[in-house]
Amino acid sequence: MGYRVAVAGATGNVGREMLNILAERQFPADEVVALASRKSLGTEVSYGDKTLKTKDLDTFDFEGFDIALFAIGSDATKIYAPRAAKAGCLVIDNSSLYRYDPAIPLIVPEVNADAIEGYRNKMIIANPNCSTAQMVVALKPLHDRAKIKRVVVSTYQSVSGAGKEGMDELWDQTKAIYNPTAEVEPKKFQKQIAFNVIPHIDVFMDDGSTKEEWKMVVETKKIVDKSIKVHATCVRVPVFVGHSESVNVEFEEFLDEDEARDILREAPGVMVVDKRETGGYVTPVECVGDFATFVSRIRQDPTVENGLAMWVVSDNLRKGAALNAVQIAELYGNRILKRG
Repeated sequence: MGYRVAVAGATGNVGREMLNILAERQFPADEVVALASRKSLGTEVSYGDKTLKTKDLDTFDFEGFDIALFAIGSDATKIYAPRAAKAGCLVIDNSSLYRYDPAIPLIVPEVNADAIEGYRNKMIIANPNCSTAQMVVALKPLHDRAKIKRVVVSTYQSVSGAGKEGMDELWDQTKAIYNPTAEVEPKKFQKQIAFNVIPHIDVFMDDGSTKEEWKMVVETKKIVDKSIKVHATCVRVPVFVGHSESVNVEFEEFLDEDEARDILREAPGVMVVDKRETGGYVTPVECVGDFATFVSRIRQDPTVENGLAMWVVSDNLRKGAALNAVQIAELYGNRILKRG
């Protein structure tokens, strides 16, 4: 017997990807419903070889549904997630609203699957920030071997992390640069994104970091180990899909780069592509549409004791959002619903 699943925000980038992945992974669903705001009511979206028409999220009754995947932003989630949870439907939320609530699990299934048991607190599970998700998949197996003390990460985040408006702005600005009469003024981003990089994602905080950088710090501690120190610099780059990260890790004990490579090759959700030759690494373009988190450029960092450096790339719409949410749904189905 399959489950009844609702996808809220089904017309957005992440919502559409959730439907794609549910179909690709043959999630055991007897019924899948696409939900959207009233202005998108009746919009057609794909679910495998089927076409679904969106229903009105505002009037939808979650009674009898097992799982709801939310990709609607924090403001709307604040209204509709408690409504779904009260009806007995587990909410897996992609917004930042519940990530830092100590009563709500923040889960990356390859890293902290046992946290699923905390769903009972509020019938809500949080999906992490896209840049955090791919990093912790690579960090956890290494942490289990040598215990991480400190991480310094610089991200190169695609415009799809800012939604369809971000992708449209990169496309429009790129075309406009070759047309001297066209407008290239930024709207979604703080500065021109075409042929540029912007070291500013989300709002600035009192200590000079941005909220995106703060998210990576707090979420890594919650998901992996609260003792890990993290320093992040998050940068928006003119790439449509796929986040990249330069990650420097300091361990409590020495970890040889060859052993690290072997550990990561065996780690769930990780694909190592690390040849010391031209093209022997993965770039964002190559990771699009893939489930894996790719790790390349693994090498010793001689500037600190027990240091390693690596390059981590993943499709942010998949592992950073939709795939991780579906994996949580799979985990919930296998560990909780089957158990009864």
